[in-house]
Amino acid sequence: MPTDLVPSAPIRMLDLAAQHAPLQPALDEALSTVLREAEFINGPAVAAFAQELSATLGGPHVIPCANGTDALQLALMSLDLPPGAEIILPAFTYVATAEAAAVLGLRPVFVDVMPTTFCLDPAAVEAAVTPRTGAILAVHLFGQCADLEALKQITTRQAIPLIEDNAQAVGATYRFADGQQAYAGTVGEVGTTSFFPAKNLGAFGDGGALFTRDANRAAYLRQLANHGQTRKYHHQHIGLNSRLDTVQAALLRVKLPHLPAWTAIRQRIADYYDAALEGISGLRVPHRDANSSHVFHQYTLTLEKAPQRDQLQEYLGQRGVPSMVYYPVPVHMQPAYAYLGYPAGQFPVAEQLCRTVLSLPIHPMLTEAQQDYIITTIRAFFALTRSAA
Repeated sequence: MPTDLVPSAPIRMLDLAAQHAPLQPALDEALSTVLREAEFINGPAVAAFAQELSATLGGPHVIPCANGTDALQLALMSLDLPPGAEIILPAFTYVATAEAAAVLGLRPVFVDVMPTTFCLDPAAVEAAVTPRTGAILAVHLFGQCADLEALKQITTRQAIPLIEDNAQAVGATYRFADGQQAYAGTVGEVGTTSFFPAKNLGAFGDGGALFTRDANRAAYLRQLANHGQTRKYHHQHIGLNSRLDTVQAALLRVKLPHLPAWTAIRQRIADYYDAALEGISGLRVPHRDANSSHVFHQYTLTLEKAPQRDQLQEYLGQRGVPSMVYYPVPVHMQPAYAYLGYPAGQFPVAEQLCRTVLSLPIHPMLTEAQQDYIITTIRAFFALTRSAA
C-alpha cells in the first residue's frame, strides 16, 4: 500500500480527547460551577439537563439516572410485573438488555432479529407472546430504530407494554405509516438511554436516563430511582439509588447542543463509506430502514463468510485500522443464560451475525484522509482475497 495514503494521526475507534478539545473552556466552566455550588447530588444542572434533553427529543418526561443498565431495570420495575413474567428481547444485543430482566426475577425470552437492521423480528416477537408475557423490550441497535410500527401494533393488540432500549440511537427518528414521526425511545411506555462515554451523547463516566409520555409513570420512575421516596425519608416503594451526578449532568449540558452536528458528521461518513464499499463481493454495508433515520452509533459491515470477517479484522489491525465485533456471542449462548435452555442454532440470524459483523471507526473527529485509508485498506484486502482464490 502506498505510504502517502497512511494518515499522519493514529486512527481510533473513538477519539474523545479530540472531540472534547474545542469544548474545553465550556467544560471547565461547567465543572467549576458545580464545584463552586457544591450541590453534587440532584444539583440544578440535573433538572436543567433533563429539560433540555426533553426539548431535544420532542417533549417526553426525562428522568435521569445513574447508567443505562439501571434505566432498563427501572423501566421494568415501573411495570410492577409478577416474578417470572416473560420479557421478549433480541438474542443479538448487549447483555445489559437481558441482565436488567434477569436480576429482577423476570424471565428473558429471546427471539431472533432481522438480517437487515439486526433489530427484533416482529414475526418472531408475535410468535413468542404467551399469557406470561410481561413486556416486549426492543433494542434500537447501532443507531437506527427497530420496526416500531409492527411492534406497536403487536403490543396494542396484545395489551403488552413496549420498552425501548435506546442506548445506541439517541436522536434517531421513526416515521409511521400515517406520516407521524417520533424520536426513538419516546414511542413505548418507557424508553431508556445510556450516557456511557462511547455513546453518541457520552458523559465523562456513567450516566443514563428514561423517557415517558405518561406524567404518572414519570413521577413513579423518579421515586424508584431515588430509593422509592415520595419525599425525603418517606419510602413508598422499594427502589434503587440511581441518580445522575450533578457533575455529569453539567458536562452533558455542554455536549448536548452539539449532538445534531455530530450526528450529521457521522451520517456523512457513513455515506462516504457506503459509496466506496458498496458493490464489493462478499461484503454488505449497513442497511438503511426506509422508516428510520440512522445516527450511526456504529458503522457495521456484514461479511458473507465467517472466516473472512476474522481475516479482515486481522488485516486491518496489522495496518493500523481498529475495528470491533459487536457482538461475538449471542446472549442466549452466554454461560450466564444457559439456565434458560436455549440450544445453539435456535436463533440462526443472531448467531450468524455474531460470526460475520465488523464495525469500523465512525466518529465526528475522523478525518477524510483517515476514511480514505480505511477504505483503501478494505479494498486491498478483498483484492488480495480475489487474487488468491
